Amino acid sequence: MKQNTTNTPRRHTVAGRCLLATLLLCVGLTAAAAGDSPAERPFEPDVADDRAVAIFAGGCFWCVEEAFDKVDGVVSTTSGYTGGHVDDPSYEQVSQENTGHAEALKVVYRPETVDYDSLLETFWHNIDPTDDGGQFCDRGDSYRSEIFVVDDAQRKAAEASKRALQNDPDAPSPIVTEITAATTFYPAEAYHQNYHEKNPLRYKFYKASCRREAVLEERWGETGSHD
Repeated sequence: MKQNTTNTPRRHTVAGRCLLATLLLCVGLTAAAAGDSPAERPFEPDVADDRAVAIFAGGCFWCVEEAFDKVDGVVSTTSGYTGGHVDDPSYEQVSQENTGHAEALKVVYRPETVDYDSLLETFWHNIDPTDDGGQFCDRGDSYRSEIFVVDDAQRKAAEASKRALQNDPDAPSPIVTEITAATTFYPAEAYHQNYHEKNPLRYKFYKASCRREAVLEERWGETGSHD
């Protein structure tokens, strides 16, 4: 009697598809566990040999950008988002507080003119390092203060700087600012870049209503910058 073999290839095909799906699922789970999404990959500086990159989060990136724009040796500043798990986030997404990203600033600078320790000084003196719920009037995790280090040298410098402040009886305390490895940095929308220069009146009104300078005066005895 002639055997009916029409179902055999189909069974093999279905089994093969199931096996492939299982393998793809395992690979996906492994990649997710390893934090292999684009947003969570290590930051890779792409600058000339005579330049370096630093990344800081200190609340509203408009204000952080203004502070670093005043520093001699800073070549450029870019407002953006980093530290989260969502790829290429928008301002609206970050503001919903479910992306893990912080408003941050990427600083490109010339190390022969200004060193990383000096940039850390500028950073500290333009934030409230005791605030674990945001910065000034801006509340939420996306407004947290954080130092994103791009290599071991920056990590050592940042940790030493933080310890020095913790041991300084005149410095604000307790210092809650985290130091973490930098991951992918996403530039913010064009209207956020150089906001303090493009919209000076709105910016000054925001900064005053947020009491940023007043709080800095209370914390540091000065009104920011420290350039």
